[in-house]
Amino acid sequence: MTELPDSNRCPLCRHPAQPFHRDKFRPYNQCVNCALVFVPSEYWLSAAEEKAYYDLHENSEEDAGYRRFLARCAVPLIDALPPASSGLDFGCGPAPLLARMLAEAGHRVSLYDHFYFADTGALHRQYDFVVSTEVVEHLCDPLSELERLWSLLHRGGLLALMTKLVISRERFASWHYIRDPTHIVFFSAVTFKWLAQKFDAELTFPAADVIFLRKR
Repeated sequence: MTELPDSNRCPLCRHPAQPFHRDKFRPYNQCVNCALVFVPSEYWLSAAEEKAYYDLHENSEEDAGYRRFLARCAVPLIDALPPASSGLDFGCGPAPLLARMLAEAGHRVSLYDHFYFADTGALHRQYDFVVSTEVVEHLCDPLSELERLWSLLHRGGLLALMTKLVISRERFASWHYIRDPTHIVFFSAVTFKWLAQKFDAELTFPAADVIFLRKR
């Protein structure tokens, strides 16, 4: 099990952080180096509490609204991929609709989810793309997880992420995204620029809340 980080040290780049915001539920710190905003580890849910919260979600593969939501990532991803690409949907949840959408476009997609599709064999193959929607904000050790996903990509491969971005301190204070107790790290465009530099990746933002990192 990963050792919990110090409350004042960034879980992404390990640099010191400063207080950023506090609501009635928990405080939030911001890294002085990569600008990641994160919740101190003592406020994280247990694995059982986290799973119970996810089980309340009512996403379905037949839900048209859920399909429209995922299309924000799926459409630019399909446009960016060569025909018949192979990929991994990391953190697919109990209803892997995104994988189905990509399969409908002719791609082969493996599934992995810590709670719902714990096939660790999927984490030991190489892919043309890895996609992860509404997942990175839940990661207690985002650096290790993102490095692992990056290592699964062929040269020229694409890491496609979907998460809402921190815009400003003022907007953060009233942001619905921080009300979810399973959301513990919050990225910004600055944070992804830091990550792209670390990975020597080509960074683009093809749609709202969608981030592409391409392996050179």
